[in-house]
Amino acid sequence: MGRYNFDKIVDRKHTKSLKYDFAVQRGKPADVLPFWVADMDFEIPSELKQILLNRVNHGVFGYTESDDEYVNVLKNWFSSRFNWSVEQEWLVKTPGVVFALAMAVRAFTNEGEGVLINQPVYYPFSLVIDDNNRNLINVPLIQGEDAYTIDFDGIERAIVEHNVTLFLLCNPHNPVGRVWTEDELKRLGDICIKYNVIIVSDEIHADFVWDGHTHTVFANLGESYAEHCIVCTAPSKTFNIAGLQVSNVFIPNETLRKRFVKEIDKAGYSQLNTMGLVGCQGAYEVGGPWLDELKVYIQGNIQFTLDYFKQYLPKLRMYRPEGTYLMWFDCSQLPLTADEREQWLLHDAKLWLDSGSMFGKDGETFERINVACPRATLVEGLDSLRRAYESKGY
Repeated sequence: MGRYNFDKIVDRKHTKSLKYDFAVQRGKPADVLPFWVADMDFEIPSELKQILLNRVNHGVFGYTESDDEYVNVLKNWFSSRFNWSVEQEWLVKTPGVVFALAMAVRAFTNEGEGVLINQPVYYPFSLVIDDNNRNLINVPLIQGEDAYTIDFDGIERAIVEHNVTLFLLCNPHNPVGRVWTEDELKRLGDICIKYNVIIVSDEIHADFVWDGHTHTVFANLGESYAEHCIVCTAPSKTFNIAGLQVSNVFIPNETLRKRFVKEIDKAGYSQLNTMGLVGCQGAYEVGGPWLDELKVYIQGNIQFTLDYFKQYLPKLRMYRPEGTYLMWFDCSQLPLTADEREQWLLHDAKLWLDSGSMFGKDGETFERINVACPRATLVEGLDSLRRAYESKGY
């Protein structure tokens, strides 16, 4: 028995939770069980809660900035967890990784230039490209029987043909769950370096990498790779503090860093919120033991879900994630259109999932489910899906 109780059910309703309190506003039935957005249903570590309470009890929330202590905590985390040595001058803080992606698009490209992504991929990748009038260039991942792979030849062709100057990389990959290997990352990096394409590596899920796989920080591949990239990190997924709005972006190349900071300045943004800074430092200081136990629990949920689908939902093909607490399953064997499937899930299964079409046309036959919740919640959702599945005679 561990120190932490991940079976505890926390009632998140009536807390203005995006996950639990906004179904009707988003066009969903009021009684759906949410497994969609990527936050967890677990309380933060008690030690971190105490750190936040101590800061609240101080009672003053003026402009706040990070100091050497904050940076040293980050250095220790990335060194001990990923064997990556970061320098203080590389750090740029932003209120979130999506904000950082948008700032990178604006800082490193001009309107009409190509920005490359690999769909199906986290949907804000396409939004920050389209909303800033850049040319979205999609080189789809190659869907295999057990895992997805990268179309390296397609990426090189697209860079040449479409004036690509920026590549948004997702690693670990949301939603397909791949953790790209060092060899895959180097091959990607070599192509981008050859054509002077800047890589933005979204590594927000890096702390959730499962047994048998290793996360490689893109900037840790070598100096030439580090000079061509910006690495986006955050404690938000790891410690369930997304609402505190803090991320840490590392840009080893001074020229790129100045351009990125200039874009943030143009947006009028400066200090992060006080509780975000306190929460980030505290999480990395005291949250390691909690995270280690949590990962064991989530891996149990993943295996439970894989076994459940295989036994009770054989026409729904679930991919085993190498990283993240998000699972990706193919519904193409069901005789339903994408719209019909959504209605079936919402009204028959009473589940709110993320439709694969959100992640691009390459995900249209898929659904994404978040299994970072107490086992009882997961069982409730899977049993509801099973009943809906069996009622259709599948």
